[in-house]
Amino acid sequence: MEVTAKLKFARVGTQKARLVADLVRGKDVNEAIRILAFSPKKSSEMIKKLIESAVANAEDKKVIDIDSLYVKTITVDQGPSMRRFRPRAQGRAFMVKKKMSHINLVLDEK
Repeated sequence: MEVTAKLKFARVGTQKARLVADLVRGKDVNEAIRILAFSPKKSSEMIKKLIESAVANAEDKKVIDIDSLYVKTITVDQGPSMRRFRPRAQGRAFMVKKKMSHINLVLDEK
C-alpha cells in the first residue's frame, strides 16, 4: 500500500532539487534519510523532512510495515516564480525570478 507526501512551493529551483531527488529514488527509507543527512545541498533538508512526514503518515495509517518502506517515486515539478526587481544603472530595473518547486513523494512496501 502506498503512502504519499507533497511539498508545494518549496523555495528551491527544480533543477537543483532534482539532483537531490535522484540520489534517493528507489532507496530504502532509512538509507535515504542517511544519504540526505550528509548532503550539503539546500533541498536535501527539505526532502529529508518530506520523507519523515511520509513515514509519519504511514505510522498513522497503521496498515504498513514501516521497516520495509522504500522510495517508490519522487518527482520535482516546477512551481510559480516570484518576480523581484533589482535597480540597475540609469534608472532601469532588472527582473529576478525566484523559482519554486513542487515535490511529490510516494513510499511503498517491498
